[in-house]
Amino acid sequence: MSLKLPNKIQNWLSQRLPVETAEQFIDEQTHKPMPEATGFLHTFGSLSLFLFINQVVTGILLMVYYRPTTNTAFESIRFIMTKAHFGWFIRGLHAWGATLMILCVLIHMIRTFFMGAFKKPRELTWVLGVAIFGCTVTFGFTGYLLPWNQLSYWATTVGTEITGAIPFVGPYLRTLLRGGESISGETLARFFVLHVVVLPWALTALIATHLFLMRVQGLATMEKVGEEKHIDEHDAVPFFPHHVLKEGVILCGLLATLITLIVVWPVELGEKANPLVTPEGIKPEWYFLSTYQLLKYFPKTIGLFVSLIPQVLLLIWPFLDRTPERHPKKRPISVTIGVVALLLAIVFGFVGYMSESTITWRGQRYEIDVRGVPHHSETKAAPHSN
Repeated sequence: MSLKLPNKIQNWLSQRLPVETAEQFIDEQTHKPMPEATGFLHTFGSLSLFLFINQVVTGILLMVYYRPTTNTAFESIRFIMTKAHFGWFIRGLHAWGATLMILCVLIHMIRTFFMGAFKKPRELTWVLGVAIFGCTVTFGFTGYLLPWNQLSYWATTVGTEITGAIPFVGPYLRTLLRGGESISGETLARFFVLHVVVLPWALTALIATHLFLMRVQGLATMEKVGEEKHIDEHDAVPFFPHHVLKEGVILCGLLATLITLIVVWPVELGEKANPLVTPEGIKPEWYFLSTYQLLKYFPKTIGLFVSLIPQVLLLIWPFLDRTPERHPKKRPISVTIGVVALLLAIVFGFVGYMSESTITWRGQRYEIDVRGVPHHSETKAAPHSN
């Protein structure tokens, strides 16, 4: 099914644009056969793309009222949430959309890893995917400061302080990020430029190149490297309408989840940033928690290098795992490493979430220190009154 336009319009366009080439390209892409094993896990790449578009659109709408100065940032966000029509909803779409985008990109990468889809000839596609993930997480970090509330101010202070631990260049990088010795209006301006100008263009370029390579190379099958069979159109899953409908169903579920999160757990604004008052229990977002906790077990400089090991391994993994096998059952070492890495990330993230807090368990009160070790508190938990 090719794209058809009225004859007069088609003739006019064909004299000025390569209409036939565009029609042929669209027809090839919409009817491109996909492996029979293509399932719902293959939809998370498209969901990530949709959420990126959501971030761009809602970000533009928020910029209508947002003012990136220390005197106006907090008040402009409060105006958006309380006075602007559907401002609370737009901010909710943007804030929760960022969280879900990081989650979808992460699931997409996990699926690619365990299915061996990063192997030859898709090594560069994987490297671009890792860069997309890093860029997405950086998006979250730079956007975190923009509301200029207490939590974002002090979390950014901690985050940029870690940069200063890099040998030789650390203090200069910290000053470059902050625009000075401390978090100030200069920091807010720099993070704003990174968040709304630099990162969107960088991520757009990475996604476009990633999609181009993916469409040219096609989805990986479970056969060995170099032994991939030609996809039989009779056994294949057509991209349109079968896979598109599948993505549409998942997209509806994503929208329902996004709206539910906005309504049930609305995004809080908190208190305005105060450099003179340090709140207790400042922690980064969930996607930084495991790294944040890992850093506590080492001296600052050593911890920084240790925390970079997983990222470097992730980036170069296609060049380390050079076995021809793709099926998870035939790659026990790689799969075991992947499972252990995931479990460690979850454990460190949970410990980071629970650290520096007080809990009550079986009527006893426990204080959890910075390393995540619980200590019995002498103060007994107050009994529940009827």
